[in-house]
Amino acid sequence: MNEQFLSADIRKKLREFELQVQFTCPACRGRASDASAGSGSSCLGILGPSGCGKSMTLKSIAGIVEPDSGSIILDGRELFNSSRKVNLKPQKRRVGYLFQNYALFPNMTVEENILTGLKAGKRYGEAQQKQRVLEMMERFRLSGLEKRYPAQLSGGQQQRVALARILAYEPEALLLDEPFSAMDTHLRERLRLELASVLSEYQGASVMVTHDRDEAYQLCDNLLLFSKGHVIAAGKTKDIFNDPGSVEAARLTGCKNISRIEKLDEHRVRALDWDNLELVTDKTVTEDVTSIGIRAHDFEPVAEPEGMNRIPVENPKVSEMPFEWYITLQNGLWWKIGKTIHTHSADGLIPKYLRVAPEAILLLKG
Repeated sequence: MNEQFLSADIRKKLREFELQVQFTCPACRGRASDASAGSGSSCLGILGPSGCGKSMTLKSIAGIVEPDSGSIILDGRELFNSSRKVNLKPQKRRVGYLFQNYALFPNMTVEENILTGLKAGKRYGEAQQKQRVLEMMERFRLSGLEKRYPAQLSGGQQQRVALARILAYEPEALLLDEPFSAMDTHLRERLRLELASVLSEYQGASVMVTHDRDEAYQLCDNLLLFSKGHVIAAGKTKDIFNDPGSVEAARLTGCKNISRIEKLDEHRVRALDWDNLELVTDKTVTEDVTSIGIRAHDFEPVAEPEGMNRIPVENPKVSEMPFEWYITLQNGLWWKIGKTIHTHSADGLIPKYLRVAPEAILLLKG
């Protein structure tokens, strides 16, 4: 497969806002060793809350809905161009779309479901179609399930059938719409690893939408953060999590400690929402910084009050979770402590003071 990319620059008026999206997604470059460890592939992630335009973006690329204006290009082919009156039908776009519920035909067997993808593509003769089905059955570990119906399969098996059906006709782009939303929690981690393995071998452009930051971090090297139809942050996934840049982006990436600030000097601020706590930052506090953020796992317990960025632990409220303790301080800060197998109580784990390193303080705009 030649060097490929997917680019979209589209607008569509929705009920509550106008979707305005522009991005370019390069082809995946598989790294099997990374996938086996659960790392991301070169998949582009779109992370945002429900109703922000994520799925509408995928449907526009797939040809299920038509944007009001703009263009969509895949490997040099125009799939959509409003000014040139180009709008290819979905079956001519060579785009694979994995729906949230997988959209398997309930009255068809596994092999029949996979075969429908090949027939729709019209690229293979009958003998080639049968051989291709066998190849996909083996690749996705479905051998022995040929005659079963979707209702007789587990959630993971259904996902593999859906991926086999899509990838059988070798689409040039793979679109994943909340692929784990229908899964029970205990299945998701295993299925993430399986999907990471599939993406590591796929050589086309791939885009996954999700509202789960863990999925985005684990499966996607690059990330777009969506809010009300707009991209509010774009870049390498780890870079965005390390430095989200804005209050909204910080919240989308899971930061629970956010406070408005008063700037004291280039490296000192007063946190107005945390009892006017004074903190030293590593990065320069520019005039457009309005807030700071601290991730709940970035606090360090300390015994002494002396030193930079000490925070007294007064009247803490303790909430027990299955594998962690959530500690809420009197000033509103929230801290997370991981449990060990021998941890039966938070008593003795809560120090007199916490410290946050200057480099762990996020400087946020907006």
